[in-house]
Amino acid sequence: VQLQASGGGLVQAEGSLRLSCAVSGRTFSSYSMGWFRQAPGKEREFVAAVSWSATSTYYTASVKGRFTISRDNAKNTVYLQMTNLKPEDTAVYYCAASGRSDWRANWEVTPAYDYWGQGTQVTVSS
Repeated sequence: VQLQASGGGLVQAEGSLRLSCAVSGRTFSSYSMGWFRQAPGKEREFVAAVSWSATSTYYTASVKGRFTISRDNAKNTVYLQMTNLKPEDTAVYYCAASGRSDWRANWEVTPAYDYWGQGTQVTVSS
């Protein structure tokens, strides 16, 4: 399974970006997906996740109401629509895939994910 994240860039505060993560290799629709981010000098942190069936989504508190995670199983792609961006959203954003049966109990932690993309830089200027 390979994950390719894209869509990052430089944006002003209150602006928007849409990240994409294309997945290849095995059946995309069987994987639950997550987005994480890592700022310089900080640990990687959970941002958002969506179940394999797209019936459940989860967000960290700081992005609720601003970010939306979605997936298109026909295109083997998961998206992260980010609006009202803030300078503190600046980080490298990583997408991840999980085929684990215990994902629903652990969606916010990195060990719950089996595969990771290479990351895409998001920089928000004030």
